[in-house]
Amino acid sequence: MLWDLSHSAGAVPVDLNGVGADFAVGCGYKYLNGGPGAPGYLFVARRHLADFHQPLSGWFGHAEPFAMRDDYQPANSIKRGLCGTPGVLGTAVMEVGVELQASADMTKVRDKSRRLGELFIQLVETHCEGMGFALASPRDAERRGSQVSFTHEHAYPIMQALIARNIIGDFRAPDILRFGFAPLYVRHVDIWDTVQALADIMATGEWDKPQYKQRSAVT
Repeated sequence: MLWDLSHSAGAVPVDLNGVGADFAVGCGYKYLNGGPGAPGYLFVARRHLADFHQPLSGWFGHAEPFAMRDDYQPANSIKRGLCGTPGVLGTAVMEVGVELQASADMTKVRDKSRRLGELFIQLVETHCEGMGFALASPRDAERRGSQVSFTHEHAYPIMQALIARNIIGDFRAPDILRFGFAPLYVRHVDIWDTVQALADIMATGEWDKPQYKQRSAVT
């Protein structure tokens, strides 16, 4: 079984060895704080490592990358999962993000993640009552990661209006507004400010401006 940790690592404690996971992959841009262009990552259980073959083999995964041999001999460690030369700038930024995350207590990170999500749901349902929002994420924090989604008939222009105020969430078709909370640095006051901005955008009709309805490739 292959686990996808893209929206888990950095926000939810995951013990791959403890649960006997086989393989796992994930992205570095989200809760590991690597940002756009960050590299992904791979986990292979030790019991599978000897038989694991990376189909996109490259010199960084070679047992002797500078031997310049004609044949390919994979490294006898997780390094065999590497391909060619990674993006250096993206990797450097990712290293800092991972170091910060590794220094944190994941129990406390997860606790804050739950509280941020619960506060956001409570404030949206209080301050945006009657404005057409419906909770799409599980209400039970134990079944929810570190993001909260609401549906709305006009989700796309509403999100664009928020982004124009430097509040960055995203839209998912057909009607989802998605908000992710990175527990290391998102504050409770940020949740309050976001909901106040959302309520103002709805009350004033700002979301209905033509420029917010123009669809772009990235949503």
